[in-house]
Amino acid sequence: CGQLAATCAGIGFLFSLIGTLLVFRLPFCGPNKVNHYFCDISPVIQLACVDSNINELVIFIGGVLALMVPMTFICISYGFIVRTILKIPSAEGKQKAFSTCASHLTVVIVHYGCASFVYLRPSSKFSSSKDRLVTVTYTVITPLLSPMVYSLRNKDVQMAIQKVISGGGFYPKAL
Repeated sequence: CGQLAATCAGIGFLFSLIGTLLVFRLPFCGPNKVNHYFCDISPVIQLACVDSNINELVIFIGGVLALMVPMTFICISYGFIVRTILKIPSAEGKQKAFSTCASHLTVVIVHYGCASFVYLRPSSKFSSSKDRLVTVTYTVITPLLSPMVYSLRNKDVQMAIQKVISGGGFYPKAL
């Protein structure tokens, strides 16, 4: 686990360093206003007054590596998971396992789908107002979905939600 975490941190730092170096070597003129909710690399590169095709190619290659390699491992893992689930003898056990996997896979697909939409295009010139919404989805909404999806599987959380919906209110148990 430590090696995986260190590898992820190292690769993330390397991608960030490359992106930063690419941006710092560009000359900027004209308006210096980033038309985005946060300072992402593609909108910053759009502000450059020179041809930025090399930068865009490097960002595209980085996006392919950063998105497709983990997604490939996730798909392979899910192949093994599905194979194992199919060996479960009871239909109820299979249904419960597939239900858990489906909620996780939904979050993964939303995250990787949105990130792919933004980063796996050939040019940052195609950035639009849609990019802002999609970027917020994979940077804000997806991380919020994961705890919600998994906590909704908890029986105590389900009972508390049912109490609130049925008008019983929510009153935590006294310790």
